[in-house]
Amino acid sequence: MSITYLHTMVRVLDLDKSITFYRLLGLEETRRYDNEGGRFTLVFMAPPGQPECPVELTYNWDGDDGLPSDSRHFGHLAYEVDDIYAICAHLQANGVVINRPPRDGRMAFVRSPDNISVELLQKGKAKEPQEPWASMASTGHW
Repeated sequence: MSITYLHTMVRVLDLDKSITFYRLLGLEETRRYDNEGGRFTLVFMAPPGQPECPVELTYNWDGDDGLPSDSRHFGHLAYEVDDIYAICAHLQANGVVINRPPRDGRMAFVRSPDNISVELLQKGKAKEPQEPWASMASTGHW
């Protein structure tokens, strides 16, 4: 018996805002499926060169009263990045709150427009701590 990872699915309230957020992280749309009968759209987004590791954004055309919710029952998505400081600066410059700054040069957390927690981990060993991240307080929960 074998098992193969397929995707992680998250429900989204505003498809355009969510796509913009995941593009800011560096993901690309790899596939889209509109189901008129079921009144939903599925958008698959993955890191470049890793189409086998997608996030499935599920958008219900008639809305979803439960969104956004805390989503802590979900846990988080995690992505390895080449430069933790550069991605956090890029996200922050585009209006994304850095909930847990990379004070240790290794790990940060942000949240999507639908309140999905996203962990960013420095590739390889941690970077040397540097400002403004080293002294930046956490915001909200992650």
